Amino acid sequence: MLNSIIWDVNPALLDLGNFQIRYYSVLFALAFIVSYFIIKRFYKNEGVPVTELDSLTVYVVLGGLIGARLGHCLFYDWDYFSNHLLEIILPVSFTPDFHFTGFQGLASHGGAIVVIVSILLFKRKSTKKSFFWVIDRVAVPTGFAGAFIRLGNLMNSEIYGHHTDLPWGFIFARNGETLPSHPTQLYEAFFYVITSLVLLRLYKVERFRNAKGFLLGVFFIMVFTARFFIEFVKENQVAFEEGMTLNMGQWLSIPVVLVGIFLVVRALKINPKKF
Repeated sequence: MLNSIIWDVNPALLDLGNFQIRYYSVLFALAFIVSYFIIKRFYKNEGVPVTELDSLTVYVVLGGLIGARLGHCLFYDWDYFSNHLLEIILPVSFTPDFHFTGFQGLASHGGAIVVIVSILLFKRKSTKKSFFWVIDRVAVPTGFAGAFIRLGNLMNSEIYGHHTDLPWGFIFARNGETLPSHPTQLYEAFFYVITSLVLLRLYKVERFRNAKGFLLGVFFIMVFTARFFIEFVKENQVAFEEGMTLNMGQWLSIPVVLVGIFLVVRALKINPKKF
């Protein structure tokens, strides 16, 4: 019987001393590439020029990166970054000495907020489709993207859970762990994939595909409900979460789920006969 899995993977795919290419970075890039091709298929199937998607991709990628980075720095580690402002925007650290780090500190809640703002800005230059038409289709593959990013967290041996005696527990040896822990990266990746599969199925149904905000609402509900409950078995990410009944990730997830419920109910009320 499997008792535990010893996880001792080097997070660097390529190590050149002060410069590394990490699995996390590669998987992060794959997240956007896979999402791009899925959304591209939506655009082609619905007769929307793909050139518009190219511009949208720039907005979403930049918005996702900037938002996720700012979300981490503001919500989780402001005490440090308030004294190291350059490290917010540069993929390097000057403490204790200069070295390349990549953007390892990213928070999905911040990314979600700024991606929405980015799409609103994108719509100022594009009038072919509505804001909700665009963001509903962006939402569909985002679960797949999130799964890639969580696999990157696994390769970094980070964001894992409390100790467990379950047979699929991971011993994160690179962090000096000797006891198995919940592989919460895989838990989240699993639910994110399920979310995108559900959204792909809903997208194929015309009444769901055309209900403004419906797909985005389902995405918010499924992803952040899963995130809320998985946080109960996840190690706290920062010291100030110790002693909190709900951690920062859970507090940030609650309003997103509520927004998701609002969007779904709103879509049902606007076109009740279609449902």
